[in-house]
Amino acid sequence: VQLVDSGGGLVQAGDSLRLSCAASERTFSIYAMAWFRQAPGKERQFVAAIRWSADNTDYADSVKGRFTISRDNAKNTVYLQMNSLKPEDTAVYICAAGVSVISRWPQFYDYWGQGTQVTVSS
Repeated sequence: VQLVDSGGGLVQAGDSLRLSCAASERTFSIYAMAWFRQAPGKERQFVAAIRWSADNTDYADSVKGRFTISRDNAKNTVYLQMNSLKPEDTAVYICAAGVSVISRWPQFYDYWGQGTQVTVSS
């Protein structure tokens, strides 16, 4: 499975962005998909996750109420709607797919996108 992230950009604080993650093939083997982010010099950080065939979602406390993860099974695509962006949201956002669990830990994910840069200016 190949994942292609897109939708990043340079925005001002308070603005919104929608990230997309498209899977290259049928996703019947995928159990969950997630978004992580990584800022320079920092560890990869969990943002949000969603089960592929159910409505279970999970969010990091830092984005809860501002970000929404969703999926379009027909398009094999997962989205991350980001509202009320803050400068501390600046990072490379990376989508991931896992075949067995929904988790906040990156080691449980089997496939990764290339990442898309999100920069929020104050």
